[in-house]
Amino acid sequence: MGGMNASMANLVPLAEQLDKNKVTPGVLGFLVVAAMGVALWFLLKNMNKQFGKVNFTEEPEPGEERGTERTPGTQSGSAKPA
Repeated sequence: MGGMNASMANLVPLAEQLDKNKVTPGVLGFLVVAAMGVALWFLLKNMNKQFGKVNFTEEPEPGEERGTERTPGTQSGSAKPA
């Protein structure tokens, strides 16, 4: 731990020399954000393609009649009329 404190002490004068108003992310920061934007665009494009493959029409289960409603927790045909 003593070696780490000595190396941190060497960085303090360097930090005092930097002008806090002139520190910017620079070109590297722009490239990282741009790369993330391009990756996001490709992910969204692929997601829309995958959603296009999904069939949203619900098919009735075999043996069920159309128009009959099932309540959660009951089997088909076992609900008593009120």
